[in-house]
Amino acid sequence: MIGLLVGLMLSGCNTNAIYGDDLYNPPVYWGSHVVKPGETLYGIAWRYGRDYRELGDANGLSAPWTIRVGQVLRLDKKGTIRQTAQASTSPAPSRQAAAPRPSASTPTPSRTAAPPPARTTTPPARQTTGSQTVGNIQWQWPHSGTVIANFSESGKVNKGIDIAGKPGDAVKAASGGNVVYAGSGLLGYGNLIIVNHNEQYLSAYAHNRKILVQEGENVNAGQVIAELGSSGTDKPILHFEIRRNGNPVDPARYLPKR
Repeated sequence: MIGLLVGLMLSGCNTNAIYGDDLYNPPVYWGSHVVKPGETLYGIAWRYGRDYRELGDANGLSAPWTIRVGQVLRLDKKGTIRQTAQASTSPAPSRQAAAPRPSASTPTPSRTAAPPPARTTTPPARQTTGSQTVGNIQWQWPHSGTVIANFSESGKVNKGIDIAGKPGDAVKAASGGNVVYAGSGLLGYGNLIIVNHNEQYLSAYAHNRKILVQEGENVNAGQVIAELGSSGTDKPILHFEIRRNGNPVDPARYLPKR
């Protein structure tokens, strides 16, 4: 492991060797990356465990983060995440108008007046949407299959969760957003989709059999975006990740309890 890291630090460009070690875990702050046809800053930042805004800023880029084939992106520099000025992500709750107070001339109701209808004690209905709001985003499961591998930052690293399924099963967007990557250029992920939900959160759906959306397309929560498959793996699974500011986080903390 030490020899692998030393070799990578000494090399001018990073190589695919970083994917051959189960203990490897981004972020990467050494070497460089030469942009290849079809690559986007989002995909490159995902590959190296960096926030796309931070990596872009480190290389003098700004929104809409345009890169060109052959461009060398330095990974040994660390940029700044510049938040854009926005209104609050969640609108302030509207205040209900206070009920008018009875005027002094309003007669007091007689004691014989019919009492108001009794309130029922039926408990509120259970939430049926199967979603949970975390980080101002309403998350839902991208697939109903059994989780067969959990998030892990030590030992055999797993930057997300693996969900079992059958080839062709529907893979759904965990929340609404914009597709910023759809392709097979990230080694180890097979056919991959990355959805940008807001300035902080991205989600990814890997090993698909077929991608049903295109880069730049807006998707809704629950929309079918791919067919489950085994591209880049030895069995049909959905590998699902959530990243906050470029850092992998445990999806179990965001998805609703089953």
